[in-house]
Amino acid sequence: MMGKLIVCAVALLVTMAAAQVPEYIKQCKRSDPELETCLKNSLHHLKPYLAKGIPEIKLPSVEPFIMDTLSLQLTGGPQGYRINLKNMEVFGASNFTVKALKLSEGSKPFEARLTIPKLLIHAKYTSSGVLIIIPASGAGDFDAVFDGVTADVKGRVSFNEKPTGTHMRVETLDLNLAIKKPRLSVSKIFNNNRILTEATNLFLKENGNEVLRALQPQLQKKLSAEFSGIANQ
Repeated sequence: MMGKLIVCAVALLVTMAAAQVPEYIKQCKRSDPELETCLKNSLHHLKPYLAKGIPEIKLPSVEPFIMDTLSLQLTGGPQGYRINLKNMEVFGASNFTVKALKLSEGSKPFEARLTIPKLLIHAKYTSSGVLIIIPASGAGDFDAVFDGVTADVKGRVSFNEKPTGTHMRVETLDLNLAIKKPRLSVSKIFNNNRILTEATNLFLKENGNEVLRALQPQLQKKLSAEFSGIANQ
């Protein structure tokens, strides 16, 4: 997703000696005084290819972007309300705009800022504990809508010469997300018990920002690890 996009921008710099340039790459020259603007345009050119995936470089589609598991403790105490999200699918990552891009200088990392108007998340949901004095152990579907997403990315890359050409490796990648409006809901839980479902959704509606704050550190860490792994394939 966001980090992977920036890695692609850096990768553009090592493709310029290729005999045949793939259609998904819009070339930029190191000598271009507007290099960062060129790279922004190159990233925007990549959007439809990221949505579909690029099999020749083993880059999977980001629609949806797949994640594994997140666990959250949302209330305290021995019977605190806890949820687990599995088989997470994230939609909307390819609809990004690069607002700022600063390439690495010496020991300084590259930096970028991207915006995405909306991200949708669907996952399988399990819960345990007590919620608003009601036992709330169950399973079902979890959905989230994140409006107004801003992603700030920092990272370092290294380049190594090999017989097959110049290879890039992502050494570090840090991601920070800011989300203007989270909307969270669950369905098909507690054997479709209407009262428990409504109580859970009321909690998620009234505490959406708090749930997001609990979710965000894990989400950012997992995304950074996923992006680094994909980029280094």
